[in-house]
This record gives sequence, structure tokens and C-alpha cells, in this order.
Amino acid sequence: MSEPFEMNVSEAAEQVRNGSLSPVALAQSLLERIDSLERLNAWITIDREDVLGAAQEREEQVAQGRILGPMHGVPVGLKDIYYTAGMKTTANSKVYADFVPSFDATSVRKMKEAGAIVLGKAMTTEFATSDPSIAVNPYHPDHTAGGSSSGSCVAVASRMCAVALGSQTAGSTVRPAAYNGIVGLKATYGRISRAGVIPVAWSLDHVGVLVRTVRDAALMLGVLAGYDEDDPSSSRAPVGDYTGALGRQQSPPRLGLMRQYFYDRCDDEVRAHTDAAVQKLASAGATIEEVAAPPSFEYVAGAHRVLSNTECAAYHEEVFRQRKDDYSPQIRANIEMGMLTPGVRYLQASRLRREVSRELNDVAGRYDALIVPTAPSEAPDTSTTGDPALQVPWTFAGMPTIGIPSGLSANGLPLGVTLATGSLEEERMFAVAAWCEAALGVSLAPAV
Repeated sequence: MSEPFEMNVSEAAEQVRNGSLSPVALAQSLLERIDSLERLNAWITIDREDVLGAAQEREEQVAQGRILGPMHGVPVGLKDIYYTAGMKTTANSKVYADFVPSFDATSVRKMKEAGAIVLGKAMTTEFATSDPSIAVNPYHPDHTAGGSSSGSCVAVASRMCAVALGSQTAGSTVRPAAYNGIVGLKATYGRISRAGVIPVAWSLDHVGVLVRTVRDAALMLGVLAGYDEDDPSSSRAPVGDYTGALGRQQSPPRLGLMRQYFYDRCDDEVRAHTDAAVQKLASAGATIEEVAAPPSFEYVAGAHRVLSNTECAAYHEEVFRQRKDDYSPQIRANIEMGMLTPGVRYLQASRLRREVSRELNDVAGRYDALIVPTAPSEAPDTSTTGDPALQVPWTFAGMPTIGIPSGLSANGLPLGVTLATGSLEEERMFAVAAWCEAALGVSLAPAV
């Protein structure tokens, strides 16, 4: 019989609803797991008293027949850039070390309304940028856990929670998900409100979801998606039936394999591994067609840096002028570069973003989904959070992606593939991802 800490979101929520799992027992199991894996440095803040108090309240609600929603009694980890009323939100920075918000981020509020319990604040790179955090890869301590959603990924992979929120401005959700052998979801830009989330770059930031199954990713998007008047960039498009979409891919999908650009940046092992994964999908019936990358890809990386650095500088400008020595080296360099960027370069990068989005959506519309490797290599050493190059185009274009595990490298480190569809086509993406997940048959867990 599984321990409570091993359960996925869907499993735990179902058992809480039918009375076979106590929310208190689930919370206690996760807290004990966290204590036993303290060496992985996955967390910044855990308030055990609040966690158990909230779990007791959820248990009483079950006894009263009051199920708040699809996450009732399920603890969730939050990357430490999400505002939480009465709990520190530090962004792992000296600058915000004592910051306690007076309200919850919209995404946090929505999860609480769905019955979730805030388990704690997960480790992040400083201000969700490039300086590596101290979170430890649960597969090998000499390799990075990735970033910037490092603690969120480590916590989910090592069964300290079934779900955690991350964020993605370049590759900070889907890439570290691959390094840790879990599922990473980045929905369409604006599909999930970012109100109450400390930004890196407003035009690029996405809320990220870290889970262990495609089903849990679909459940979570159903909870989180929707327009929010506190986030003017959030989408007014109707929220889809994401869990209902999981069984819709009755026939094998037609997948566009984009080797150009992506394979050019991968090492030999990842190229061979991705080809093997694609061949496995083809053997299960999928139609695979190679598709060329849009011409604009040549300029994506540079334009992305212009937007990211300039908008990061705009957010931090006032505090940075007063406390620049309190910032870590990489984010400090990014802010300084952003302050020196001419306005004309920023406008040119913004224009290119719209062009890339149009071109990529046109390509994606010809297939059930596009498929590419998630990262150029296995998790590299701890001096870096890894290369985000394979995720940048999707983030830049604001298109939805989901990364799923596809196996292990020769060194025993996780590898993954990414599926992408057109903007606001998450239902189709989940249908294809569920089919691919079943066809690949890969479920990973570190031996910690």
C-alpha cells in the first residue's frame, strides 16, 4: 500500500473526498517526508502549525459534507515569488528577506478556494532568474536541479508534495521539470493570472505547474485558468474542460517533429534519445512528420534577452539604485544590461515577438502537436541552472507547452520531450500528451 506522500493530486483528492484519506494524515506524511529530505534544500519557508491547522479544517469540512473543490485537502508548494497573506515571500533575496504580503496571489487564492492547503514556499533562484539556488537534484547532487523553479521541481520529484507552482520567463518550469523527471506545464500566455507573482518580465512571465502526471496538470489548469481583473494581460477566453479532454485522442496523433534549431543545440545523447522516444510513439501508431522551424527563430534568443533584461530593470530600478550590492551577480548584470538597452531595440524585440507567435501558431495548427526535446542535455553541473534555449521560443511566442519524462540518460539522469500546440489549444495539448504519456510508459522516481 502506498504511503500518503507518494500519491498524486488526483489520487489524494479522490481519497479525501471518499473519506479513505485524512487531510491531516496526508499533511503529516508530507511534513515527515520534508524533514527526512532536508538535505535537498527544496524549501525556504514551512509553517507546520498553519499546515496542520488548515488540514484539520479540511478534515472537518469533509465530515460536514463540504467539499470545496477538486483540490480539497491537497497540500501545494509555492515557488517563493507567490504572494501569500501573512507568510513571507522572499524571492530568495536579501532585498525581500522580510517581505510579508497582505494578500494572496490570485493563483494561490484559486487553489485555496478549490480546497488546497499551502504547504510552504519552495526554493527559487534569486528573483526567479539565473543565479543558481541551493536546491539539490534528487538524482545526483553534483548536477543542477535547474532553475528558476528549482525547489518546486525537487519537492514534486522527491514526493515532498504532489504539486507545486513555478514560473517561466525563459525555460524555468519545463526545463527543470525534465531535469527532475516530472511533468511541467506552461499554459498559454495570460491563461493563468500572474497577479500577486513577483515578475521578471511582464511580457514573458507565465505561471508554471509542476506535477507527476498529465492528468494532474490538466486538473491544475482547470483550477487556475481564467480571466482576472487584477491582471490586465489575462485572457478572457472561456476556460476549457481540460480533464475531460484527456481521453479524446482516440486515434494516434499526428506530430510535427522540429529537428531544425532544436537538434542543432542538443548533444548527441539527447538527439539519439529523442529519436528513440519519437520512434516509440510511431510504433504505437503516431504519424511523425519533420517540420522546419520558422525563419524568425534566428533572432529569438537575442530578442528574448532584450525584453527580459529591460523589463526586469524596469521592475527593480528604484530598489536596485539603492541596494545593488544586495543582488546576486547574474541578476545584477541582467538589470544593468536592461538599463542600457535603447528603447528602439525594445520595440523591435516586441514586434518580433508578435511575428514569431504568428509563425509558430501557423506551424502548430497543421498538427495535433509539435514535439521537440525539452533540454539540450541532461542536467549539467551545479554552476548553472542549465540552458533554456529549447524552451525560449515557446515562451517568447506565449504558446502552451507540456514537458513529459521520456527516460534516463546513461548517467541515470532524467530526460524529457516537450509537446506544443497553438495558443489556447490546451485541451488538444492535454489529449495528445495523455496519449504520448501512455505510449512512452515512463514514470520516474529518484532513489532518495
